[in-house]
Amino acid sequence: MLGISLNTHSDVPLYKQIVEQIKQRVANSQLKPGDHIPTVRELATYLQINPATVARSYQELEQEGIVGASRRRGTIVLGDIDSPQRLPLRQNQLVSMVNDLVLRGLSLGYSPDELEAAFTLNLARWRIQRNSPGHSPGIPAAASVKTLQVVGSNDVALELLVKRWKYQEPDITVEMTNAGSLGGLLAIQAGKADMAGIHLLDEESGQYNYPYIKHILPGLPVAVVHLADRIQGFMVRKGNPKNIQTLEDLKRPEISIVNRQKGSGTRVWLDYKLRELGIMPAGIQGYARELDTHLAVALSILKGEADTGLGIQAAAKSCNLDFMPVTTEKFDLVIPQEKYESKLFVSLVNIIQSEEFKKVVNEIGGYDTAHTGETVFIK
Repeated sequence: MLGISLNTHSDVPLYKQIVEQIKQRVANSQLKPGDHIPTVRELATYLQINPATVARSYQELEQEGIVGASRRRGTIVLGDIDSPQRLPLRQNQLVSMVNDLVLRGLSLGYSPDELEAAFTLNLARWRIQRNSPGHSPGIPAAASVKTLQVVGSNDVALELLVKRWKYQEPDITVEMTNAGSLGGLLAIQAGKADMAGIHLLDEESGQYNYPYIKHILPGLPVAVVHLADRIQGFMVRKGNPKNIQTLEDLKRPEISIVNRQKGSGTRVWLDYKLRELGIMPAGIQGYARELDTHLAVALSILKGEADTGLGIQAAAKSCNLDFMPVTTEKFDLVIPQEKYESKLFVSLVNIIQSEEFKKVVNEIGGYDTAHTGETVFIK
């Protein structure tokens, strides 16, 4: 019932376990505003616990404004954001919650940069969890007025950058599409993206990004802005229970992986290294299972659906996974030169080159910003 299960051996009181699991389901949109939840008696009978325990959990949820009870409608999930009467109350409540959390963090000695990095990581993780499973948006249609399309590889530092950009330029809308690095370049080629995030290793030259740009965008002048060097590695559950250290370990029959989608820079790198080592993908359990983002891979491992997968350290950190570094890659932003020279993109580049932005990216973990903001023009 509601998917709630209790651990009687935990130090967390039973009523608190119920509260947290219902909050999780509301946060994941598994419970939506207006949905009914079981009565106290129904849930107590199902969980085989004292009704007073369930009543206490419901009381706490009601005090926090998450559920509401009435004799006519029973207990329902609140959050009717479309109600004009509730909107000012909700906004004030949100400001108060965020303020309390920031104040607590600062009082414990965390810096504003550390808090921003933590918020970015966790918001990105929750966004993935709330999206429908297997959703793959593909390449978008042409951008509308004041709507900028960012297409390509998934990256937490890029999400942080876009948030700052939108804050500084409130008149714009930025739509982000996780279509993989190749998908980003193809969207630029088709005129359906204003900027692409890429990290593509060229097998012949051993160079990142530039060979692909020259091949896919011949004759199109572009600016290539370096966002950061990123650490890629194996994400595994705490303690690395299956002792996964190298790519050769993927051949072991008891190891299962979750892969990134074709066209992503991570997948291009993995396939290149498997060919180099003479490892056949068919011999790797789970190789055919594909997800669109680093965080989706991390969440899959956290849930026990796979033993490992390649991803960035920030994704592993956000899901409390262990991380085994295997390579460092260049993550670049590709911008048609005409757009790069516009006022909006001057604003973007100024953010990238600011010491404040670099500091927050370093706090996320798994990034090196020594060359962040360096720009190369390719014609």
